[in-house]
Amino acid sequence: MSQKMKKLFIVLLVAFAFIKVPAIAQTAGLNRPPAYMLGSFEDDYQIKYKITDTLWLQLPNTKFHIIKWNTEQKYIIAKNDAKNPGDGNLYTRIDYMTFDNMEPWKWGYCLTAYSAPTDAAAEATAAADRANPKKGCGGYPFSRMKKR
Repeated sequence: MSQKMKKLFIVLLVAFAFIKVPAIAQTAGLNRPPAYMLGSFEDDYQIKYKITDTLWLQLPNTKFHIIKWNTEQKYIIAKNDAKNPGDGNLYTRIDYMTFDNMEPWKWGYCLTAYSAPTDAAAEATAAADRANPKKGCGGYPFSRMKKR
């Protein structure tokens, strides 16, 4: 291998390392859901849910395909399933928060956006007001969740 080729190879390796490492580090913690949000739940309206790292099921027939967990700012971006009763193939932003001293309710959520035309539009929607969980979801309370 010529000296020029070796230098080019080294430059490319270094450039690749600097480009890829920050991008991976930046997103590594954002797409991991908090453990307390995974499983089967019931909200304070007696609606049942099953939540995994990739699906949010509001039983019996509403499904959101999770495309992003932002645990730092506590929201999820999801694509609405095409077969949902309403807003199929649109995008949703779900803001969430934890509760203290509210047993059995451990956490709650707000459908901050549920009919956005794109994932970027859903993500750009202003966050729910977590400082006011009784009215911070567009004038309504956060739906409180408990394990089933």
